[in-house]
Amino acid sequence: MSPGELLAVVVRDGVTESVHTGHLVVAAPDGAVLVRRGRPEDQYFPRSSLKPLQALAMLRCGLDLPPEHLALACASHSGEEVHVAAVRAVLTGAGLTEAALQNTPDLPLDAGAARRWQEAGNGASAVTQNCSGKHAAMLATCMVNGWETAGYLAVDHPLQQAVRGCVAELTGEAGGPVSVDGCGAPLFSCSLTGLARAFARLATAAEGTVEARVADAMRSHPELVGGTGRDVTAAMRAVPGLLAKDGAEGVYAAATSDGGATAFKVADGGSRPRPVVLGAALRRAGVDAAATAAWSAVPVLGHGAPVGEVLAWDDPRVPGHPG
Repeated sequence: MSPGELLAVVVRDGVTESVHTGHLVVAAPDGAVLVRRGRPEDQYFPRSSLKPLQALAMLRCGLDLPPEHLALACASHSGEEVHVAAVRAVLTGAGLTEAALQNTPDLPLDAGAARRWQEAGNGASAVTQNCSGKHAAMLATCMVNGWETAGYLAVDHPLQQAVRGCVAELTGEAGGPVSVDGCGAPLFSCSLTGLARAFARLATAAEGTVEARVADAMRSHPELVGGTGRDVTAAMRAVPGLLAKDGAEGVYAAATSDGGATAFKVADGGSRPRPVVLGAALRRAGVDAAATAAWSAVPVLGHGAPVGEVLAWDDPRVPGHPG
């Protein structure tokens, strides 16, 4: 992968301390490219930004979940008590227990939740790992269809083949590299351009379709898609109609209710610049700056006090910016 182009800089007291490069596309509702940086047409692993498409495949296979549980199926949740309870509810509704989960055990992402979990005498667990909502929904989909659950993570399992087809359809691409995600599920690649296209299709889907069910569930329950203090949750709360999903290794995808869309990949895989880059991309897509101001600001601290901030590539305060 090439390093791409500048996406963000870390400025401390007027001095550029670090630089984040990467690849990004911002598209208008009609699909016209508004911003292109790096090589968004190349193939990337979208990581957890793929989860809304995986959830769509499950609905197409007959899964029927209430909106809050569907939002959790699309989530990289923080492992807070509300998240764990919902995962357990999905499993119980399918006649299963936590023992059926095959995602990689981990502690909750949320520091407070992790502390409480460990104070209760628990260690790393599949149910608290951030992908457990998706895995519970995958198992429930298998139960609906009479598919065996023991091998639900195999790439040739009927469920994963349905996911592959759904990804190809919505992105408009097929045949890219396939890997295994951190949670153990098959991971299908696509371009950032294709990922943005897929999110636009979900965000503008007609009422009553399964595509709209996915988008509406995430928009209605952003606290389940991420969690306390998470920028993906704050962004969907602040921007009316926004559909957004973060992913590991510096990936993000989002679409507005009119079909404007963006997807990007930070080349170094870091998460620090993601909210800043997302905020800038959404503003280029026509979102009011007031709706992005609070959650997209990332301060740089010195002895606990702000001494700078992370700035997007197009910010006129970036040292050396052409103005």
